[in-house]
Amino acid sequence: MAQTFKIKAAIKPYSLDFTFDAGTSRGVLTEKQTHFIQVQSPVFPDIYGIGEAGPLKGLSPDDLPDFLDRANEVLNKLEKISFSKDPTTILTMLSEVGLDEYPSLRFGLETALLDLVNGGTRKILPNSFYEHGSAIPINGLIWMGEKRFMKAQIDQKLQEGFECIKMKIGAIDFEMELALLESIRKKYSKEVISLRVDANGAFDPNEAMVRMERLAKLEIHSIEQPIHPGNRHAMAQLCRTSPIPIALDEELIGINDFRQKKALLEDLKPAYLILKPTLVGGILATQEWIRLAEDMGIGWWMTSALESNIGLNAIAQLTSSLNPILPQGLGTGMLYRNNVSSPLVISSGKLRYDKDRFWSIPDWNLDD
Repeated sequence: MAQTFKIKAAIKPYSLDFTFDAGTSRGVLTEKQTHFIQVQSPVFPDIYGIGEAGPLKGLSPDDLPDFLDRANEVLNKLEKISFSKDPTTILTMLSEVGLDEYPSLRFGLETALLDLVNGGTRKILPNSFYEHGSAIPINGLIWMGEKRFMKAQIDQKLQEGFECIKMKIGAIDFEMELALLESIRKKYSKEVISLRVDANGAFDPNEAMVRMERLAKLEIHSIEQPIHPGNRHAMAQLCRTSPIPIALDEELIGINDFRQKKALLEDLKPAYLILKPTLVGGILATQEWIRLAEDMGIGWWMTSALESNIGLNAIAQLTSSLNPILPQGLGTGMLYRNNVSSPLVISSGKLRYDKDRFWSIPDWNLDD
């Protein structure tokens, strides 16, 4: 069999509909536009690989009005390339074809090509999550909204057995958010329930410390992106003096050069990194961030960026391959009423791959 192969590829948009109005500091979400990438090759007859490119509106570098046109241009170029069948070489080749400005597209292509060379079975990387059904602990995400809605989410997550709760804060009523967090802490110590908060950059730099000091009284595990990204001096000072460990998220977007990544971490010295492969440039880029973080004693966890189960599956397998220690942010599979049916299952605060369940993926003819 040939050691290289050429592909035929197609990309199709798909609209994911939320089961509720998902409130964030950047607005309320009712739907998520994503794109499925399908690749085939005569070298791998009768199978296909599938990936997901889902730019996050208002945040992804490739959230562009002409994203689909640009993606098709990239696919046309890739159809002229002879790819190696070696997964590591495939990732390297994709990192060398100039996709830095299209991080979600690169991640979708990495996923689709790795799926193809692994037999079209939705296996992306060697990992115990897919191969042995090993469960990944995840945090239960609490979306912004009215107090009753947020409290109902908290009660549900606790009943479902989550031991780590993450609450989005900073854009509605801080006193109400504090009260909700306090209600959890009154019932459960930090040894029983770990509390994370995510400000999505909503705090004003001048008020951030005061708010974090109040949050610290509730023994918060960490605060994600307290101020808007790009204010490096203020963020560095907060990382040094905050009573709550700070995790960087949006701060990592758009930084592709290894030296720039290293300089950012050396300057800010955060406690944690939050890594979204769709936003930071895919599998290789995520692995590079993690190597740097671990070399500097910085913790990390992975988070999905509102992908469907196709993207979530790839992120979960990547996570598993990296031997995670902390609960991960991989609970987005239940957000949509029209998600792709998959073997991904959440139970007792953990995500697992149940091989007794099957994929039901929208299919199309690449000649359409």
